[in-house]
This record gives sequence, structure tokens and C-alpha cells, in this order.
Amino acid sequence: MLQLNSIAFSYDFPIFKNVSFEIGEGEIIGIVGNSGAGKTTLLKVIAGLIDPSCGEVLFEDVKVKGPSQNLVPGHDEIKLVNQDFGLDIYHTVKENIREKALYLPRKERDELVDELLDLIELTHLSNQKALLLSGGEQQRLSLARALAGEPKLILLDEPFVHLDGRLRLKISNYLLQMKEIRSTSFILVSHDGGEMLSLANRIIHFSNGEISRVGSPEEFYNNPISKEEGELFGIINVLTINGEEVLFRPTEFQIIKEFNENQIVVKFIYSRFAGDYFINYFQTEKGEQVILYHSETLKNEKKIIIKKRNTPFNLG
Repeated sequence: MLQLNSIAFSYDFPIFKNVSFEIGEGEIIGIVGNSGAGKTTLLKVIAGLIDPSCGEVLFEDVKVKGPSQNLVPGHDEIKLVNQDFGLDIYHTVKENIREKALYLPRKERDELVDELLDLIELTHLSNQKALLLSGGEQQRLSLARALAGEPKLILLDEPFVHLDGRLRLKISNYLLQMKEIRSTSFILVSHDGGEMLSLANRIIHFSNGEISRVGSPEEFYNNPISKEEGELFGIINVLTINGEEVLFRPTEFQIIKEFNENQIVVKFIYSRFAGDYFINYFQTEKGEQVILYHSETLKNEKKIIIKKRNTPFNLG
């Protein structure tokens, strides 16, 4: 469906370079990287809103034209939802969604508008002008407008930044339904890789303006190749053992009582209750911090071994 061939973009200095990847129909790609890595600019290039400095973007084997070749920038089948929102601020919430669904017969259009209003939980504000919405409400309305057009590819820039956990789950499930039912494809961009783990088919790590790694959510979470990469997907412990840096997640451990040649001696510092588990803070003999998740506080434990995950860890 979409193919990026060695695209690059520069202002007075390079923003990103040599970016190449493909996305198929009904696929969700997550692009993860620290703030300032060039992720938002990349989405604008894909959407045809700015021209790449070199390379090309192909959508269904046809080059996506940027503003230098298009009088009205953008591609009809690619919709970008970013922090600018792009709303008709003097139109009502309902009008903002409905104007993107004018291709449908009236009955189906009204049903879709009502469905999307319920999804973003703005039914009670359907007759309010977009200008009067909060930033979070405007972001949700911007997402609904993109969904209303039923494009083949939707680009989402930090889509969950203003959403609480319940609404994030609700909208995530809707996106997955669109993927399955309509074969809609998505590219999601975030500095928080944890948001991608349950959604993306593949994840791209963007670092210093280049693709540093492509893999599955499981590969990124369970086998990070650096501390920087690991921290994008959640808490990661970093210890130096026999001169080598060892990375492991807070659930990748086993408590031991007897001597073990692989043992790590730890000193309990404190724990915090986090609902389904406790976050236990320890310190090694070298002064390195270790964070462990467990169903109980581990104040009496003094030795652990690292046990990398082959199957999901049982917090009990």
C-alpha cells in the first residue's frame, strides 16, 4: 500500500535521512522515538503536506505529490491527525464530523456521525462550536473527523496524549476494529512505546533522524538492544555484570534463598503499591538501582537471579 524509498528532509540541518519502509493493507505500524527525532515531520511528508528533500513516497504504486506539485496539499486517501487538529473552529462538533462524511447517503452519514460522537464521548457537546472545546476534546474531534472520511491510511501523531486510560482503551479497540473490518492501515507516532505494544504489528525505532531498528512489539519489549531503546517501552533495569551491560524488565527475575553462581545480592530500599502489584526498589552492592514488580512487597528478599522471559511472568 505505502512505500517510502530513501526519503530525507532538511531545513538548515538534516531532520531525518535515508528512511525506507513499507506498510501493507490492514497493518498498524508504530514509530517510536524521543521528542525531536523528526517523527512529526516524517508524517507530514507521508501525507503529502511537505516535500521531502530527496526520495519518494508511493501510495498504491503512485507517487504522493507534495505542495510543490499539488495546488491543495495532501492525499485524499491519507489523513493526518496531529497536534494542529485542523478543525473548523466556528462549526459545531457534529458539523465538523458530518462534513467529512458527505460521501455517504444521509441515513448512513447520520449513523456514522452518532457512532463517532459516542466513540469520542462528545455527544453531549455535539452542538457546541469547536472553538470552545478543551485541547483534549479538540484532539478527540480531530480523530473523529479523520475516521469519518474512512481513508485507507490514517496517520496519528501522539494520538493518546490527552486521553485517560479508559478512553484510550475504547479508541484503541475501535482502531483495531477498523483494521479488521475495513482493512484500514495506521501509522502511529509516539515518544511512549508502551502505547504501541498492544496495537502495532511492527514497531520502528526512530533515533537521531534514522531508523535504528524494526521489529515486533515483543522483540522491542523483551529484547531491547540499548538502555535508550528499552526505556521507550517501560522501566528497564541496567546492571553491569562481568564488564557487560545487562538489561532486564522488572518482572524478569526470580527470588532465590540458596547460593547460586548467577545470584545478584540486593538491598531493599522501599516499595510502592500500584494496584495489581507492588513496585519494589532495591540497590545492588555496586549502588545500582533495581526495580522489581511483584504481588507483594519484597522487603525480606536479599538475592535474585535474572530470568529472561520465554513465557509471560506470573506476578503471583
